[in-house]
Amino acid sequence: MKILWQLFLAFARVGVMTFGGGYAMIPILEREIVDRHGWATEEELMDYYAVGQCTPGVIAVNTATFIGYKVAGTLGGIVATLGVVFPSVVIITVIAGILTNFADVPAVKSAFAGIRVCVCVLIFNAVLKLWKKAVVDKATLVLFLGVFLLSVFLSPSPVIFVVVCALSGIVLTRLGVRGK
Repeated sequence: MKILWQLFLAFARVGVMTFGGGYAMIPILEREIVDRHGWATEEELMDYYAVGQCTPGVIAVNTATFIGYKVAGTLGGIVATLGVVFPSVVIITVIAGILTNFADVPAVKSAFAGIRVCVCVLIFNAVLKLWKKAVVDKATLVLFLGVFLLSVFLSPSPVIFVVVCALSGIVLTRLGVRGK
């Protein structure tokens, strides 16, 4: 029971501190999950995060579910998921009740403009951190550049990127181009 409570509180802290979506939560997740509790290594966390991006649903919820499941099985996955979602539900409910009355106030519009800039910086920092963990050799750099260029110029489905990159990772490892 103690571990379930710890899971709920840890992910509630992540949920209440995550502004800007999934990418912005990486530093907070590392601090809570890797540094504070030791429930996963940085590499495992990035793997969970990557899988969380590839599966349907919200990245934060998927990642919480994976880590909760690892730590305490099915019930742990459920508790961690509830923990990460709970603060958002409360905050959104309060904001929705208030915001409709003040959305047209110039100060509120200006505050949201400033928040958007802050969120961009948080996402950029998260991308840099992901870059350092993901692009580790020439093969992964080539995959990155290929996906980047294709996404900019052709806009195919992200599912295609995920499948092709997963298969490429397997093939490159088997060929000895990438370390195991």
